[in-house]
Amino acid sequence: MDKRFLGILVGLVVVFIGIFAFTKGSSNSSGNTGGGSQSQTTHHVEGKGQSGVTLVEYGDYECPICSEYYLPLKQMEAQLNDKIYFQFINLPLTSIHPNAFAAARAAEAADQQGKFWQMHDALYDTQSDWSSSQTPQTVFETYAQQLGLNVSKFKTDYASTKVNGAINADLAAFNKTGQEMATPTFFLDGKFVSNLQFSDPKTGAPSIDRFIAVINAEIAKKSTSSKQ
Repeated sequence: MDKRFLGILVGLVVVFIGIFAFTKGSSNSSGNTGGGSQSQTTHHVEGKGQSGVTLVEYGDYECPICSEYYLPLKQMEAQLNDKIYFQFINLPLTSIHPNAFAAARAAEAADQQGKFWQMHDALYDTQSDWSSSQTPQTVFETYAQQLGLNVSKFKTDYASTKVNGAINADLAAFNKTGQEMATPTFFLDGKFVSNLQFSDPKTGAPSIDRFIAVINAEIAKKSTSSKQ
């Protein structure tokens, strides 16, 4: 056999072995960090849920409409805390809200230290302070310090594949609902509910009274169904 041909053949074998090893290593790395397809969706739930009814919000921290719904939702939760579960799921609309994904990272990083809801509230309470910032992470680190978090750990978690993967998993979960990509989007006991149902019919503004009325109607419906 020609020595030059043999040399080329050996070289090709080495290249293919290298490609196989690299691909296998990359796959293992993705699985270990939790940032690949195996990433789990987030699970941020408040309330005691005695009625078994769950309200889910897919939200974007930079979304001004989400900010309008934030306080009525918080007030509703305070009144119906014993009766329902309330779940928040990430849906950062990065095409129109450039800092939305970064804000979701901040909330998920805070969750690694048990303070998701505190960061969630801080992000909505101060939305105008960071939404147009060129360095939002610096602002979020200040919030982390104010919340008593370990800032060094917060920075590490903020940049982690685990946090990134969880947010992307939430986005993938929303895509499976078949709904238009918009925030906030609500599901009541697994059924899509238009924002208009939670709004004052005269002003169009989010209304705590409408939230309570719609949710109480669902509780009553579920209670009647369970007795039949």
